[in-house]
Amino acid sequence: MSHEPLATTVADRWTATRGPLFTDMYELTMAQVYVTQGISEQRAHFDYFFRSTPDYGTHQAGFGVFAGLDPFLSWVNNLEITAAHIEALAAMTAPTGTPVFGTQFLDWLATPSRFDDIEIRSIAEGRVVHPHVPIVTVTGPLAVCQLLETSLLNHFNYPTLIATKAARVVQSARGGSVLEFGMRRGPSTGVNEGIRAALIGGCVSTSNVEAAIALGKQPIGTHAHALVQAYMALGDGEIGAFRAMAATAPDECILLVDTVNTLDSGVPNAITVFDELRAAGHEPVGVRLDSGDLAYLAVQAAQLLDAAGYPDASIVLSSDLDELNIWQILTQIADYAELLGIDAVSVSKRLVYGVGTRLITSHGSGALNGVYKLVGIENRDGDWTPAIKISEDPGKVPLPGRKAVWRLYDQRGAAVVDLIGLADEEPLADEVTVVHHPSHDGINQVIRRADISHIELLHDTVFSEDIDATSTPTIDELAERCRVDVDRLDIGVRRLVNPHRYHVSLTSKLYELRKTLVADAQV
Repeated sequence: MSHEPLATTVADRWTATRGPLFTDMYELTMAQVYVTQGISEQRAHFDYFFRSTPDYGTHQAGFGVFAGLDPFLSWVNNLEITAAHIEALAAMTAPTGTPVFGTQFLDWLATPSRFDDIEIRSIAEGRVVHPHVPIVTVTGPLAVCQLLETSLLNHFNYPTLIATKAARVVQSARGGSVLEFGMRRGPSTGVNEGIRAALIGGCVSTSNVEAAIALGKQPIGTHAHALVQAYMALGDGEIGAFRAMAATAPDECILLVDTVNTLDSGVPNAITVFDELRAAGHEPVGVRLDSGDLAYLAVQAAQLLDAAGYPDASIVLSSDLDELNIWQILTQIADYAELLGIDAVSVSKRLVYGVGTRLITSHGSGALNGVYKLVGIENRDGDWTPAIKISEDPGKVPLPGRKAVWRLYDQRGAAVVDLIGLADEEPLADEVTVVHHPSHDGINQVIRRADISHIELLHDTVFSEDIDATSTPTIDELAERCRVDVDRLDIGVRRLVNPHRYHVSLTSKLYELRKTLVADAQV
């Protein structure tokens, strides 16, 4: 029996299902072409980026939040091709009966430490990210870099989608705590990655016990309607269920009050049990509302709790919440409070939000359009050559070459531009600099150096033969990184509906390089 800490074994289990063949078939097919044609060891450079922020149908996110890096690096660090993997590939045959993979390729693949000779540079996990900006770059032997593509996209796209959604939900809550409640409706065990991303985006905890243990969190939960139904069927009524819950968890007592009638039964019965708890030396935590007009019920429940002497009791709201629902609830609470002559702030500040289905599934935008593109390769003379792809859609023409990304902050300390240039450039070397839209010709912007207070280089090397493994940031550290970055966005960019467009721009040198490569390729 293993004597490792449970948190360690749980965390390891998350990557255990992703082996070295966790990839699409065409990646192996291309790698075999590179090997058999003698170009597998040419150094190549790939960029991971997304083309647009999540679009929820009626509104688009003004920013993204990068997540998934640490699990990906763990996967890469533990890649090992075994004899069993080689045997499985060797057994694959085409319809004609010939082997799909030849001996030359399989021998190449079986070479020990095949995946060590790569360098990965990345924007830090938890940072705010924007369309077209290279988030992760991979440099190494062409065939090896190619084999990483599918798993890299799998590791990054879904977590980044969920971290973005979570950050929006947390923004809409205006300081109220957000709990992740989506395990039962998420994508199988993929919810583990989604929960991790939700915590990075700002959720304070999760109902998933295993995930909470792995991530160093205290899991959060109340009880379901079944508890009340059971005691009602046994003849003890709703209050009997509440008393049983209070007796079992006297210092964590949150009571679900909408099984019978929220205001005429649930909240009054909860208050009775709260009085009994207090008399026994315990302080109740609060109540949960899971149906009905949550804004109206929250205001009414707050009034009842205040009158009974529980002004600090939390009111947990659940039931298909997302960022827009929470926004509407807070707006309606203000309206109800004004009508009733009570303080809306005192109601809102005690609210806690249990957000499940619409968070873990990124309701309204089910996939991030993240891609992994070849942007440069060493030619046979050892010189780096930028690579280009032509498309009738300007937004799908990648940015060629080895690049750097700088984030520019204005005199307020707000992030205003992500500037993409070639790796050897010096950003804003002149007092006045013209920069270019990443996908539309003729849209330019003038940046005055005097308007910029700080320039931040965004990429760091996170994996290579020359660096030792660094300590992994905690989830709380990643969440704080996200919070700081979101707070540094202009308030218009953070807006939930019709946000201002955050500026992503190209240096003139990169803009002209891409323009020249496109023109040359079309000759």
